[in-house]
Amino acid sequence: MASTYLTALPVYNERQHVGGVLDETLRYSPDVLVVDDGSTDGTAKLLQQRSDIQVVTHSENRGYGAALKSAFEYALAHGYDVLVTIDCDGQHQPRQIPEMVAACQQADIVSGSRYLAPLPGNSKPPEERRYVNRVITAQINRRLDLDLTDGFCGFKAYRVEALRKIELTETGYAMPIQLWVEAVAADLKIVEVAVPLIYLEEERSFGGALDDVATRLAIYRDVLRQSLLRRNLNTSAPVLGPPAEPAQPLDAGEMPPAESACGETGR
Repeated sequence: MASTYLTALPVYNERQHVGGVLDETLRYSPDVLVVDDGSTDGTAKLLQQRSDIQVVTHSENRGYGAALKSAFEYALAHGYDVLVTIDCDGQHQPRQIPEMVAACQQADIVSGSRYLAPLPGNSKPPEERRYVNRVITAQINRRLDLDLTDGFCGFKAYRVEALRKIELTETGYAMPIQLWVEAVAADLKIVEVAVPLIYLEEERSFGGALDDVATRLAIYRDVLRQSLLRRNLNTSAPVLGPPAEPAQPLDAGEMPPAESACGETGR
């Protein structure tokens, strides 16, 4: 029997992209949910004009992780078999949604990877973002005995029943780090699927101190450390940065220890 699936898009101030992304997504997914995370740029008005989607609205901006948690709750409440999540900034190609759903028949979490295999038309990622991704993905792999190539891609498919086994508290962009810890603690099966590497707006800012690479790394390490402690997984060694090649003149000595509290973080 074919799986029923929902595609959810977390949205915050995406007036420029949301219409086109939704039109394309609806070509490949019969049911589409938008979680509007407190947009103030007119996105909400555009969403109100559509009758072909479902919308969950946060009255104020709560964060990327909080938006995804709302999508998880909606999928569980409405009895879907599979939930696909896709970003609204044009990085992901909706035509791959059926592929992600199909892969979810053999896994609990299907995670898109921009670095699993080179694909035609791939763009070059911003150097700092690629560096942070490499460092943190390596840490996740080492601590959880995984073999991920992209720890932060937002294009994923989840077997909805498996979502009952994980408990997410991270509200910002660091949520995927906690997700991997929760998935391992729940013994979920994870597979990666290659997706194109597309950056349309390299100048996008994370906001405030999070635009600083060292600060972002410290926050991510702290989330990983706290998530491991919470589930009592591989807590015997400190969470440190591996000797990855820096994207800019930045070496391990410039990276602070994982003592920063987690706020709104970025990929």
